[in-house]
Amino acid sequence: MSTDAIVLLKNDHKTVEKLFKEFEKAGDKAHKKKRRIVDSIIEELTIHAYIEEEIFYPAAKEAVPETKDHVLESVEEHHVVVWMLSELLDLDPEDETFDAKVTVLTENVRHHVEEEEDEWFPEVRSAMGRKQLRELGQRMIDARPDAPKNPLKLQSAKA
Repeated sequence: MSTDAIVLLKNDHKTVEKLFKEFEKAGDKAHKKKRRIVDSIIEELTIHAYIEEEIFYPAAKEAVPETKDHVLESVEEHHVVVWMLSELLDLDPEDETFDAKVTVLTENVRHHVEEEEDEWFPEVRSAMGRKQLRELGQRMIDARPDAPKNPLKLQSAKA
């Protein structure tokens, strides 16, 4: 498996996108399945946001100072997402708002991913180079076990 930081983040994006699609195909009455999928989404996005906020964003901002506004916007997008995740943590999948919250979450995350991958990951890649991205990626892999389980423990929850 590659330790390139951007490749790792893109792989996380793909994992979450698969979960979103699985949720969208689950069907109206698949409440237990939807709960399981949403629990996986919460875990994946919490870990992903943690490694971005703690490791990737500071390194990106240092390597490419022009990305500062992208980083600040991304942290604010995380703020919205983590509050939605926290609402979904204990929400009954039969609650009438459950599917709507997941839909809005999905839309927000897809927008965030598109901006990262299209607008500023290329800038970061060209500024850092392969060796630095591998070192950064290894730090991100090493930090994954330290990620909080509760999205409200993320830095962006306090932003």
